[in-house]
Amino acid sequence: MYTSFIRASVLLTGWMLIFGNPVMAQQQNRQLDDYISLAFAQNQGLKQQNFDLERSMFALKEAKSMYMPTVSMLGSYTKSAGGRTIDVPVGDLVNPIYTALNQLTSSSKFPQVANQSFLLNPDNFYDVKLRTSLPLINAEIRYNKLIKQKLISSQQAAVNVYKRALVKDIKTAYYHYFQALQGIEAYRSAELLINENIRVNTSLLRNGVRNGTALLRAQTELEKNNAALINAQRTADNAKAYFNFLLNRSLTETIQTDSVAIAAILSVPDTTAGIGGREELKQLALLKDVNNLDYKLQRSNLIPKLSTFIDLGSQGMDFKVNDKTRYYLWGVNLQWDIFTGGKNKFRAAQAQSNIRSNLAKIDETEQSFKLQLVQAYNNYHSAKAACASAVSGLSFAGKYYRDQLKAYRAGQLLYLELIDAQDQLTSAKLRMADAQADLQITLAELERDQAAYPLNN
Repeated sequence: MYTSFIRASVLLTGWMLIFGNPVMAQQQNRQLDDYISLAFAQNQGLKQQNFDLERSMFALKEAKSMYMPTVSMLGSYTKSAGGRTIDVPVGDLVNPIYTALNQLTSSSKFPQVANQSFLLNPDNFYDVKLRTSLPLINAEIRYNKLIKQKLISSQQAAVNVYKRALVKDIKTAYYHYFQALQGIEAYRSAELLINENIRVNTSLLRNGVRNGTALLRAQTELEKNNAALINAQRTADNAKAYFNFLLNRSLTETIQTDSVAIAAILSVPDTTAGIGGREELKQLALLKDVNNLDYKLQRSNLIPKLSTFIDLGSQGMDFKVNDKTRYYLWGVNLQWDIFTGGKNKFRAAQAQSNIRSNLAKIDETEQSFKLQLVQAYNNYHSAKAACASAVSGLSFAGKYYRDQLKAYRAGQLLYLELIDAQDQLTSAKLRMADAQADLQITLAELERDQAAYPLNN
């Protein structure tokens, strides 16, 4: 029974790895895509990136609002005493005339008038007005709006960069978890074989065919296998917790896996794909545009600023409001910075330096991404060869164990040699699990380096 089971497992695993199962692979893709979509909706790090994007959108709306008129309510009240005065010699001017008139009319109809003194500071004075102002010509507002638009696109690219890294992390965690499950299964299969050996050795000992040494060694192997199984279970639990952490859900949540689909080669990588889809390059290109706009912004002092305003209000003494206190005031403001001590010139020079630095950064990043892509291709081909080798190794290990088991049952083999064959079989299964996981992970890394995963899913 166990011999047939081993033979079927080896053949099935080898067939899946070599030929693949497109139908099941598509099902697994959909399953993993569902997990990725869930992470896009729930991952806390991605939420922070989206908050940054939202903040950039509000910054653009703020920049656009600078074109709109501003309406403000302004008011002041003044109470004063003392201070400078202005003297008006009303009496000196009028009294001689009033004296002459009194003499001519032989009357006192024209009284004497005293000179007047007025405080320059208004006393008990209020001024309340509604001011509306509107920019007519302002290059700074225009360039500021264009910069904010570019920054939104840059932040959107940053969100996609995070998404791609998250996709790779989720796939890597998913395959590591399945790798740990395969390790558990390998040790459980070994446990079945050891238990069968214990049963056979117990029977042989009972019948006097063998001594108890083989039985003790089998029991020792069982305890060693149990310890390895405990470690494998711990690895699986840690892998599960990390995967659920990426999805921002309970760390003990069950993860659905498909043993047939995950063992299949999902796809053949497109060796003609390049780095053109990398959002990091788009970010740098947008940063270059921002630097160009910043340079134009710093040079915009050559363009005068023109704005208009209108005040509608009331001012007077003792809070009186009537036809004489109400007023309106309209005007136009012009500002043209003719000399600023070279401030704008030096700012423009800084912007030019940023442009040159950005161009160097783009070139360096492109070369770095090309190197990463070459390394990802090499890692994939190496993992594919290792996987094919693991298939053959598992097949040979299974055949070797079956042959050794037959020889042991016929009394032609030491039990230590059978244990060695059993250890080789378990090691071959573990190497197969490692090779499968490495192959899938290198595909995920290659997909990341090509920016090939569709983020709209």
